[in-house]
Amino acid sequence: MDNYEKLLNRAIEQLPEEETSDERFTVPEAKTFSEGKTTVLENFANIAGVLRRDPDHVMKYLTRELGTAGKLEGGRAIFQGRFTRDQMNANIQNYVDEYVMCSECNRPDTSLEKNERVLVLKCAACGAHRPVKKRQTTTAKAALTLEEGGTYEIHIESVGSKGDGIAKFDKFTIFVPGTVKGQTVSIKIKKITGFLAFAEKA
Repeated sequence: MDNYEKLLNRAIEQLPEEETSDERFTVPEAKTFSEGKTTVLENFANIAGVLRRDPDHVMKYLTRELGTAGKLEGGRAIFQGRFTRDQMNANIQNYVDEYVMCSECNRPDTSLEKNERVLVLKCAACGAHRPVKKRQTTTAKAALTLEEGGTYEIHIESVGSKGDGIAKFDKFTIFVPGTVKGQTVSIKIKKITGFLAFAEKA
């Protein structure tokens, strides 16, 4: 019996650790550069691979949110217009929140499935599932809720790599220089590009 227990313990010690994705899941930082009048997301394929999502689905989302056209070329994504790395990271994070992370257990062990024309996010970790909300698809519709020159009160949810505060307003991601995470401020919208807005403290 002692030999059996020793062998059993030895076998258990050699078993590979079960992978969990809650702490190990890290979305790669966007690697972007300008090429003429376009912006190239150099590591697009890597990002889509980490998210375990169809590259075409991710690309469709990004072009819609950026309010521009784009194409896939090899492992890169090329967008018409100039966009900063912070803009790209913010939209990728929005995609993760909406189409990857489970709202119940906050893990990325999910899949997208169609159920009677409704896109459902199913979690393999906890078994939860939820419909993915349909987003507005045109800037014209979104502009009804946020306007250039308008003044709004927003809550800063995070800070970008260049130090700008980042807030959410309806479907928009707003960048506000000189703000910190957790701060609630009044802002004035200077420019709107797709679903991205740039503001200053009012």
